[in-house]
Amino acid sequence: MIKKFRFNRITVGLLFAFASAVLCTALTWVVFFDKEAYARMQVYFFDCGVDALGSLICAALYFGCMNQQGDESKAFRALILLVSASFVVNACMYHSLGVPSQHVYTFTFCLLSKLMDLVMIFFFYQYVKKTLGFGGKLAGWADRGIPILMALESVVILINIFYPLTFFIDADGFYQATGASPAEDVYLAVVSLITAVLIIRSSSPRNQKMAAMTFILLPLISYALVLGAFGSASQYGMILMSLVIMYCIIFNDKSNKLASTQTELNMATQIQSSALPSVFPDSEAFDLFASMNTAKEVGGDFYDFFMIDDNHLCFLIADVSGKGVPAALFMMTSKTMIKDYALTRDNTSDIFTEVNARLCENNDEGMFATAWIGILDTRTMTLQYTNAGHNYPVLQRAGHPCELITAVHGLFLGGMEFTQYRQGELQLEPGDRLLLYTDGVVEAHDRNDELYGEDRLKSMMNDTRNLSGEQVLERVFADVGEYATGVPQFDDITMVVLTIK
Repeated sequence: MIKKFRFNRITVGLLFAFASAVLCTALTWVVFFDKEAYARMQVYFFDCGVDALGSLICAALYFGCMNQQGDESKAFRALILLVSASFVVNACMYHSLGVPSQHVYTFTFCLLSKLMDLVMIFFFYQYVKKTLGFGGKLAGWADRGIPILMALESVVILINIFYPLTFFIDADGFYQATGASPAEDVYLAVVSLITAVLIIRSSSPRNQKMAAMTFILLPLISYALVLGAFGSASQYGMILMSLVIMYCIIFNDKSNKLASTQTELNMATQIQSSALPSVFPDSEAFDLFASMNTAKEVGGDFYDFFMIDDNHLCFLIADVSGKGVPAALFMMTSKTMIKDYALTRDNTSDIFTEVNARLCENNDEGMFATAWIGILDTRTMTLQYTNAGHNYPVLQRAGHPCELITAVHGLFLGGMEFTQYRQGELQLEPGDRLLLYTDGVVEAHDRNDELYGEDRLKSMMNDTRNLSGEQVLERVFADVGEYATGVPQFDDITMVVLTIK
């Protein structure tokens, strides 16, 4: 439980948001019940209350969106946390203002507040860019120019540590702006203007664009009302109001669409799973088992097996290029074609030659699939096979080390229309075992980017010689997962194992 919590960044973010709310509330509580502190801070008491309430609302907003996935949700949560931290810095700044003995703390919190404003507008730009979909030359310039401008503005603010360029804290502990203080607003003005133009030019719905514009317009209105006074909590209050508006309009719209898409993906997963055979043959001559674990909701790997007639078993494995829905659609097409031709052709080379020609027709997207197919004569245990650019199968013969079947390795399906595939033949004996797999097995990598590899797979097959085919698949998958501990599964993992009794 502790280990899981330690690496759950979203949960840590929630704790930070609630801790910020508790701190702001505690600071306000101290001011209200401490007569001396209240006498000193009463001019800022309203601002302290805004900070406390605002940080609580930030925590609630974060909690409301912490279960959502995607880059847009990550960017919105980051923006909420930054606003929450700004409330804390603002509250601490108020508690140090006007006390000469604490002017160093006042200066520090003022400096932090200004720097956080720079980062906040940058995070806002990142969020609306991901959400509304900015494009064009202006967006490209903004992506390159905004970080540079933010760095330059940060230098201007940090100079105040050594020389009062734009502000200073006077002997009485109060904030004072210099004549050069407008230089601090250059970055905010430029980025706000560019972001506003990109928001207006985006193709998103009008209500989403209007909601995004509130993050720029509401703080600007507050800034005008307080005549540009630094540190007014009303500006952060306006920012918080904008967050609420964006949460209600933009975030919820995107979340609803994401939920709808997720539902469709779940249905696609069920359809894809149901298209793969799950009842394995019960034969006195052989055992056959298969498994598939997709990296996404829908994958491009597939396997199949079926009896062509009473004495011939056809089995295959394939890996489609790409991931997600396009790969799944190409997978369904390829699987159907292979089975149709397998039922009407008597050798594996003709099956792949015909399927390849059909897949090359109208293949404007350039999709392709690597595949391996075998037809086993269950009377003689003779196996004819064809490899279309797929991983080399592992052959485990009784009493011998595992080896790879590297013969007749041809081009992938969907590559060149007139490809002619060759056919190989193996004579299998009792106790022999054949493992087919996709590259999600051998190309799984650890934290050092070292591949699982064929040698480790052969070693694992040697170690599982006395296990059933089903147990072999479980052990191999578990070993791949153990090898890649801490690294997300990047590719589908599909395996088929044939054992001669």
